[in-house]
Amino acid sequence: MPTRGKVILGASVVVGLIVMFILFRMATAPSYVTVVNGVEPGDTAKVTAALDEAGIAYELQNNGTAVAVVSGSEAQANVALATAGVDTGGGTKPGFELLDEQKLGASDFQQKVNYQRALEGEIAKNVQSINGISSATVQLSLPEDKLFADETKPATAALLINAPANGLDPQQVRGIASLVAGSVEGLKDENVTITTSSGELIWPLGEGGQAGGTGGSTTKIAAENRYASQLEADLNQLLIRTLGADKAYVEARPTLNVDEISREELKYGTRGTALARKSETEELQSEGEAGAAAGARANIEGAAAQANGGTSDYNREMTEENFGVDKTIEKTKVAPGAVEKLDLALVLDASLSEAEVTEVEAAVASAAGIDQQRGDTLAVSQIPFVKPKTEEAKGAPVPQEAVGVAKWVGLGIAGALFLFFVTRALRKREREALGDARWLTEIDEPRPLAALTAGGNEAPGSSLPEMAAPSAARTQIGEMVDKEPEKVAQQLRAWMSEES
Repeated sequence: MPTRGKVILGASVVVGLIVMFILFRMATAPSYVTVVNGVEPGDTAKVTAALDEAGIAYELQNNGTAVAVVSGSEAQANVALATAGVDTGGGTKPGFELLDEQKLGASDFQQKVNYQRALEGEIAKNVQSINGISSATVQLSLPEDKLFADETKPATAALLINAPANGLDPQQVRGIASLVAGSVEGLKDENVTITTSSGELIWPLGEGGQAGGTGGSTTKIAAENRYASQLEADLNQLLIRTLGADKAYVEARPTLNVDEISREELKYGTRGTALARKSETEELQSEGEAGAAAGARANIEGAAAQANGGTSDYNREMTEENFGVDKTIEKTKVAPGAVEKLDLALVLDASLSEAEVTEVEAAVASAAGIDQQRGDTLAVSQIPFVKPKTEEAKGAPVPQEAVGVAKWVGLGIAGALFLFFVTRALRKREREALGDARWLTEIDEPRPLAALTAGGNEAPGSSLPEMAAPSAARTQIGEMVDKEPEKVAQQLRAWMSEES
């Protein structure tokens, strides 16, 4: 083979070996599954030592705070870590197992501290078992017992959870607060503080730190974001169904009132109804002789004769009625979440006509509930949309079980292609012409080496002369050599010795 052919063949072999090595590494590469998350840096060495002793392959993740093992060995890893006393619950504090290690000479202060630590660990484990919470940390403040109840401070609890605020249901938040309050003696719901890892307070809410009217749900900003997301999703879905994809887009900025209001009204009717009636009658009658009139004149002589006698008749009637007026008492509790103002921004593609823009604007305003008297606004703009790049439709994702099969199939195809190209090159070399084979030409007489190399007087492209047909004597000698080779060899030795 020429030098070029050797280089091509060697490069093909090297490239084929590299491709086979890469495919083999991809096919045999192990996949890891996280078994311990949130490990304290000081406990990482204990975790790795337990896995090394059990002979389980692992790798460190998240800067050493998480440990992953080879897929399929999770059960063995959990058993090995549990045997070594490693907590696989995400790095939470130890629970009541701390009380198993109490020393005989522990002071009362040490016992109280250990009990508080154990209680915090148990509460953290219970909270962490709730769906949606990956980790939890609990800090308790347990006051000392006092002789007088008015001098005793209330117990408090601070809970830090690793979970998005929007991902927790308000009932879940209330349940977590009740769980923590019920686990500590003398702890009330309003003295429990729950904060997410992002620093957002989700319990309690409201004035004075008491439980808010939203039942421990998200704050005002979170409630507005949730309402805006839901409204945008509905409106964008409406636009996609009517105009098609990449034709319109809408964004909402609502202002909600999340204050809980209690209202009590007392109404009176216009007509009254008699409830009670009372009547009194008084009469007085008298007859007698004439008497002197009262006063100083009765003492004057002759005055008594002038006085005339007579009769007396007295009569009095009184009626009292109590009327009742119709009365209605209404107690109303206004739920939070009323929309105070709504601002919408509607962006349409420039390809839409004016009539279509008008119809879409009216539909969006009606669907969103725009109220101009309330101060709502709807801003409509029309600009050319950026056309997305067309991509080929992608099929469904390949199942994990088919990945391994695909690796081996790819390895086989690569090997078959390598053998095909190598065989093709060799066959191509076999079909190449040998050229002018001057070294096979029959020589009739002795010639110098230079003449043989140069080709002598032979014309280019000369071929071998045809050989004459064998004679009968030569055929007979050949048959004798085949039948009796020893005798022929002996005769040849005799001839050679005679010539010498």
